[in-house]
Amino acid sequence: MRALLLRWITTAVPLLLGVSVLTFVLASLVPGDAARSMLGVNATPQQYKQLRDELRLDEPLWQQYWSWLTGAMRGDLGQSLQSSDSVSHELVGRLPVTLWLVAGAVLFAVVLGIGLGVAGAVRGGWVGRVVDAISLVGLAIPTFWLGLVLVTLFAVQTQVFPATGYVAFADSPLRWFESLVLPVLTLGIGSAAPIAQQTRDGVLAEQERDYVSVLRARGISEKRILLHVLRNAGTPVLSVVGLVATGLFGGAVLAEIVFVMPGLGSLVVNAAATHDIPVIQGVAVVFTLLVVVVNLLVELGYGALNPKVRT
Repeated sequence: MRALLLRWITTAVPLLLGVSVLTFVLASLVPGDAARSMLGVNATPQQYKQLRDELRLDEPLWQQYWSWLTGAMRGDLGQSLQSSDSVSHELVGRLPVTLWLVAGAVLFAVVLGIGLGVAGAVRGGWVGRVVDAISLVGLAIPTFWLGLVLVTLFAVQTQVFPATGYVAFADSPLRWFESLVLPVLTLGIGSAAPIAQQTRDGVLAEQERDYVSVLRARGISEKRILLHVLRNAGTPVLSVVGLVATGLFGGAVLAEIVFVMPGLGSLVVNAAATHDIPVIQGVAVVFTLLVVVVNLLVELGYGALNPKVRT
């Protein structure tokens, strides 16, 4: 465990540094700046120059980045150029929305994907072909189109779930659940496809191994055999789940826009539109940390499924 944490730290630090540098440079190269966005096109050159001086936008890029980095090393991610609010405060307020959305989508995708994959492997025949078809369709459907279809069916026509918005769990657990259903389904349906395909292929491969025949010869029930098979086939499935989870952080940006959810995705889109570089930097750092944490959890999962990995 100690070696794993040490390797995780040595990987996370240079990754965070590289992402922050790349994000800062790319955001700075975008035409326009926060001063022009705040003042509009009717501002005088004097007003524009004065605001740039106040925001310290005239400093060299390396100096701006160094000022941000030294503050970030102390836990201070700076202030939003648009709202003058602390970036950390904005991130803390919006992070739970994105986490609930991604966690719900991963859970739904895992349950649906493993269920379909096991059914396709155990049943075979037309069930296996249906799983393959569902996997192809799930990979081909655009996320934004699926979201619009779900809104039309369940929010406009039947009015079962709300079309937009988010309710905090502390305010109303029931409304919180209802506000997450459609965005979670939007992200989870497509994400279940690769999990189902990997589960089906892994179970089929494990069923052909000699130990399965030995277990059957000993009179072990098919359910217990299936549990052994799933455990041995779980490592590649877990790898796919990790890839799906990290990809969903990007998908959450689109889902939050479609369903008007106040998460990190909508925050970074608004910040990009107004050239609010400190907010963009903060969101990039948080997303990078979340990806690193997901990879750590996947490695811990490897050790739980296969004791050889721990040694």
